[in-house]
Amino acid sequence: MSTAFSTAEHLGGELEVLRGQVAGPVLSPGQDGYDEETAGFNTAVRHHPAVVVGATRTADVMAAVHFAVHHSLPVAVQATGHGAVQASDGALLINTSRMREVTVDSSSRTARVSAGCRWADVIAQTTPYGLAPLSGSSSGVGAVGYTLGGGIGPISRTFGFAADHVREITVVTADGMVRVTDPDTEPDLFWGLRGGKGSFGVVTSMVIDLFPVSTLYGGGLYFSAEDTPAVLHAYRTWAGTLPEATTTSVAMLRLPPVPELPPQLRGRFVTHLRFAHLGDAHKAEALLAPMRAVAEPIFGEIAQMPFSAIDSVHQDPVHPMPSWDRGALLRELGAETVEALLAAAGPAADVPLAVVEVRQLGGALGREPRRPNAVGGRDAAFGVLVIGAPVPELLDTVIPAVGGAVLSALAPWQTGGTQLNFHGPMLAPEDLARAWPEPTLRRLNALKDHYDPARVFRFGHVVPRV
Repeated sequence: MSTAFSTAEHLGGELEVLRGQVAGPVLSPGQDGYDEETAGFNTAVRHHPAVVVGATRTADVMAAVHFAVHHSLPVAVQATGHGAVQASDGALLINTSRMREVTVDSSSRTARVSAGCRWADVIAQTTPYGLAPLSGSSSGVGAVGYTLGGGIGPISRTFGFAADHVREITVVTADGMVRVTDPDTEPDLFWGLRGGKGSFGVVTSMVIDLFPVSTLYGGGLYFSAEDTPAVLHAYRTWAGTLPEATTTSVAMLRLPPVPELPPQLRGRFVTHLRFAHLGDAHKAEALLAPMRAVAEPIFGEIAQMPFSAIDSVHQDPVHPMPSWDRGALLRELGAETVEALLAAAGPAADVPLAVVEVRQLGGALGREPRRPNAVGGRDAAFGVLVIGAPVPELLDTVIPAVGGAVLSALAPWQTGGTQLNFHGPMLAPEDLARAWPEPTLRRLNALKDHYDPARVFRFGHVVPRV
C-alpha cells in the first residue's frame, strides 16, 4: 500500500493533466471512491494501484496507457474482477466497467461488445432477436476477459470456445495505438489476443458471433451426499454417450447454512448435475433419463427454458466473495479417477472446499476453429476446478494446500495442461506456461516481444517469458 501512496505523491500535479484527458474518474490512494473503483468480485484479491482510471471510452484507455508508459508504470485492467488472480499493486489500473455498450446486427448474427460488458448486458440485447452469445456459466462475468481466456460455457460442446467465434478485436497496445484486428488486419495479433488474454493490450471492444438459440432444455439436479458415489460413477459412463448438442458438468458442493439458499440445500453437502441440451425436448429427456434413474434428487429442475435463464443451469454465486480456485485438465474420467476424487474431496473428506467441479469437454471444444487462435487445452476430455470456501483466514495457506492435494490425487489422469480461465493463482512462469502447447507459447512470446517488449501488461494470466 505504501508503494502506491508514494508513487501517487511523486506523480503530483501530473495526475491533474491525466484528469483533464479522461472523462471518467482518475483516483489515487486515499481519495474518495478509490476503494470502490479498485474492488472486484473476488474480494480475496485487493488491488492497491498507484492510480486507477475509470475509463468510459477508448480515448480514456489511450490516455491512461500513454500516461502509464511515460511514467514507467505497469498497466492492469479490470472489468468485473471475477478473474482476479494477482494484485495490481503500484500499477495504473484501468477499470472498464463503465464501457457497457452492446450493438447487435441481427442480419449478420453478430454483436459489438464493449470492454466492460457483462454477459447479462449482451444477453439482454441479443435474446429479443432469438440470438444467443457463447456466454459463461454466470451472466455476471465480464464478456471480454472471459472470451480472451478461451470461454467455456453451458453450450460450448455444441459451438466451441467463445474465442473461436470472435470476428474483430479493437485493442490499445503498449505504444498507445488503437489497433483494429481481424483475420486480415494484423492477423498475428488477432490470433494471439484470442487465448493470450490480457498479454498484448487493453481490449476496448470485440465483435462476436451470435447463434440462433432462443431456448434450451436445461437446468440442474441436486443429489444428497449419500448418493454422490453413485451419481459420479454414473456420470463418468453416461457423459461419453452424449451428443455434441449436450453440455454437462457435475459438482460436489459444500454449501453454507445461509438463508439465501433453499432449505433443502442449506448447510449441506450436495452433488449438482448440470445439463444443457440444444434440440428436441423429448430427445433431451431421453438422454437425461439414465441420470434421473440413479437416485432421487433432493432439489432442482431440468426443463425447457428461454436462453435468458441460462444462469439457472450452474447457479453460480452472484455476490462478491473471497475465493481461491485452481484447475486441471483430464484425459479421461474412469472408475479409478472417480474413486480418487471421492477419497480426496467426497462427502467423507474433511476439506474446506466450496466446489469441486468436473466439466465435460470434447465435442466442438476439441476441434480447431475456422479462425485459428491461441486457445489451449483442446486435447482434454474433462476439466476439473476446485474452489476454496469463502473463509478469509484460510485462503492464504490452508485452502491452497488442500486444493492442490485434490488435484494431485488426480495427477495420473491429467493431460499436463490447463485452461487459462480456470488456471488459478499466479505461480511460477513455467506453471502458467502449461496453459498453451509449446509451439503456441513460443509464438505468443514472439508477439509479446513485438507488441509489449517492456512488459507493460504484466498482471494476471499474461504470457510468461520461459
